[in-house]
Amino acid sequence: MRKASTIAIAVTTFFYLCCGGFGYAAFGEDTPGNLLTGFGFYEPYWLIDFANACIVLHLVGGYQVYTQPVFATVEKWFAERYPDNIFINRNFSLKLPLLPAFKLNLFRMCFRTIYVMSTTAISMIFPYFNQVIGLLGALNFWPLTIYFPVEMYCRQRNIEAWTIKWIMLQAFSIGVFFLAAFGLVGCVEGLISAKLS
Repeated sequence: MRKASTIAIAVTTFFYLCCGGFGYAAFGEDTPGNLLTGFGFYEPYWLIDFANACIVLHLVGGYQVYTQPVFATVEKWFAERYPDNIFINRNFSLKLPLLPAFKLNLFRMCFRTIYVMSTTAISMIFPYFNQVIGLLGALNFWPLTIYFPVEMYCRQRNIEAWTIKWIMLQAFSIGVFFLAAFGLVGCVEGLISAKLS
């Protein structure tokens, strides 16, 4: 999971920086929220649809990773509340052709699917969708992607305070915190500007 998270965060960061940097270089402060359609590029339709499908696929996967604490809390609560319920607590082994065997929990599958679908639908109903997503991303990025993993790494590896490694990790965490804070200020300003215009 650590290797997968590292690769995913590195690739995502690269693409976000490219989109942000190239969008700002091309359009300045008037960069549209959707780079593909924000300046009138609607042809070919299949390419726009494919790009949007890729974005949805990417966000659903990332969403699954970042909401693991919510899933774990709810699933633990239900398992403790209803310990004899087969739907909640029983894992079924499943073997599909050409795939390795895996365990399937029906409650987990249903709850996670409904949770992701409902929160996605609610978020799409919001006005100023891009600004709200940016605001939530700025609020969640530093604690979930940087602070907690750095602190867990320091605890697991028993890195003592004020050693070179500890100082470098804390400096990295503080640097990214300031970047996230600047992003948060920009998102709040964008939200206020969109509301007032």
